[in-house]
Amino acid sequence: MWRLPERLHLSNPQDPYQPGQPSGEPPSGAPYGQQPYGRQFRSRQPLPPAPFGLPGQPPARSRKGLWIVVGIVGGVLLLVVVGVLLILNLVGGATRNASDLADGFTRLVIAGETDKAYNDFMDPALKEQLTKEDFASGVESLKLDPSCSTAYDDLKVSTENETNIADVTGLIKCEGKDIELVYRFAGKDELKMVNIRLKPKG
Repeated sequence: MWRLPERLHLSNPQDPYQPGQPSGEPPSGAPYGQQPYGRQFRSRQPLPPAPFGLPGQPPARSRKGLWIVVGIVGGVLLLVVVGVLLILNLVGGATRNASDLADGFTRLVIAGETDKAYNDFMDPALKEQLTKEDFASGVESLKLDPSCSTAYDDLKVSTENETNIADVTGLIKCEGKDIELVYRFAGKDELKMVNIRLKPKG
């Protein structure tokens, strides 16, 4: 049987590695870009798609920060609204209270019920300065009658040193004359009259 000479003996084409030749590079005799016979490389398989969304899409942005900001702004606005309503309610309540006190006192004065007006509305400090008799004689000198009506010009409510103060000014309008009135009510829990002026206008 005929044999090739030893120097012409070819190596096994399936041999993955030949000494003296870097792995993965074609032999020096093979043209560039061509794979030598028996050395075919498999191309890489494409990666499976990402579990959410399309491959290569950036992950969805988290809106947690946005909701936190919206929640904080909403909370602040709610507190502001509640605070304004509370202040308006307190001021409105104090104003109504002062207006009711002024109305009640003036009705008693016009009706000539000076004892009740004195006892129910006046603060003890004012009673020390103005006796019941002096108050009654002063009201009698005004000659008020049931035809008189009250018109308030101003009603201010404030707080000083934890004491609520209501200042009321206006007129008692009677036939042929007007009586100027100035009241001040003060107190922490219950407002009492601490200052009064009733005199004919003119």
